[in-house]
Amino acid sequence: MEAVTRMVADRPVVIFSRTTCCMSHTIKTLISGFGANPTVYELDEIQDGQQVERALQQMGCKPTIPAVFIGQQLIGGPNQIMTLQVKNQLVPMLMRAGAIWI
Repeated sequence: MEAVTRMVADRPVVIFSRTTCCMSHTIKTLISGFGANPTVYELDEIQDGQQVERALQQMGCKPTIPAVFIGQQLIGGPNQIMTLQVKNQLVPMLMRAGAIWI
């Protein structure tokens, strides 16, 4: 979990993803569509991807991919992100984290 904490430190939005995951692509597109520039870690392309995925599981991410952190806080996966979007809470959260300015 320490590795994940270091990876999200000082970044407004971090997405842990896989290049072949359609839900990862959808979440990255949604967040980028608001003008945010998320830091994206493709777990199938980084050296310690499996270890990071295990750490995400230990943190409670189910499913583990995609996993979204906003303001260094674990938000969750696609269900949580889409729920925030439907409730019009995603944009304010991105603004509070300094990821977007409107």
